[in-house]
Amino acid sequence: MKALIGLLLLLVFGHGVSSGLHSLHYFYTASSGLSTFPEFVSVGMVDGVQIDYYDSNTQRVVLKQDWMEQVTRGDPAYLERETGIRKGNQQFFKVGVGTLKQRFNQTGGAHMVQVMYGCEWDDEDDSTEGYDQLGYDGEDFLSLDLKTLTWVAAVRQAFTTKQRWDGDRAQNERYKHYYTKVCVDWLKKHLAYGKSTLLRTDRPRVSLLQRSPSSPVVCHATGFFPDRVVVFWRRDGQELQEQVDHGEVLPNHDGTFQVSVDLILKAVPQEDWGRYECVVQLRGIEDISTPLDPALIRTNRGKSGSTVPIIIGFVVLLLAAAAAVGVFLYKKRNDSHKQHKPVGSSDTSSENTDGQNLAPEARPLTEVLS
Repeated sequence: MKALIGLLLLLVFGHGVSSGLHSLHYFYTASSGLSTFPEFVSVGMVDGVQIDYYDSNTQRVVLKQDWMEQVTRGDPAYLERETGIRKGNQQFFKVGVGTLKQRFNQTGGAHMVQVMYGCEWDDEDDSTEGYDQLGYDGEDFLSLDLKTLTWVAAVRQAFTTKQRWDGDRAQNERYKHYYTKVCVDWLKKHLAYGKSTLLRTDRPRVSLLQRSPSSPVVCHATGFFPDRVVVFWRRDGQELQEQVDHGEVLPNHDGTFQVSVDLILKAVPQEDWGRYECVVQLRGIEDISTPLDPALIRTNRGKSGSTVPIIIGFVVLLLAAAAAVGVFLYKKRNDSHKQHKPVGSSDTSSENTDGQNLAPEARPLTEVLS
């Protein structure tokens, strides 16, 4: 069940803000042994904003943004085609979960195959990148190296699949075309359709929180958009590499994001707190600096105790979103950008060069993993 708690959001901590980077990502999850969770779920995201949803219970693609209707007006067959692709992937995934259980010598229990794939485009230097990665039970299984057009097996159980996929050079060339051309063209189209939502900048609200006098001081930024924010603590003007614990960028119910960075002050006397400040950087706004002032810290004590239900609400929202999507926990920034392969038919018509299909069908999981 731990895999259900992962969210499909990018971590962008460190120096500088990647101001011009945009992304189109798809996430597929197939599971067995989870009676309250659909056997197959598919979610599309643009710049961290959900654009569509499909699961094995409803068996239809549902658009999640009003501006996505512009896609269907220009391409009336879009929803029917996307639904057909994901229905096909649903069937291959179902058999594929059983195949992987055999490979890992597993019988009962809850198990999950996860796929993340997509592309990124930097509107400043026009560079692009594609990602295609498959995982099993929350661990890396197989990923595509677009530079060499070969597959990287993360575990020995994936080596048979790697050999078969490496042997189909033509198919791998088609994937490269999708990730570097078709996917990028669709990403740009989505950005044009949804520019009022996707290209806006919402200023973050920043608070300092502390549960008890011995707890870390949390710099909490919320309500910002896009999700590519940088939050860090500094002392005497220098960014701290120690004493800090970075959290993940998480979604809010209103389409904005939040993130927290803890500052551990166990060995720091309060008279030195004035040397510390939290800095939030987001494209299009000036840096927000908040000094470590006891008067600015909200705690569980006194009238500021309302902070607790707010934070609990964020956690509940996070768990609900995770259950709806069911995707990987990102272990680090580079891993978070890798994407998995959709599993479906090998019909190459789904990767037509005019970019009409967002989700290219791939080789059947039943064929390559048997």
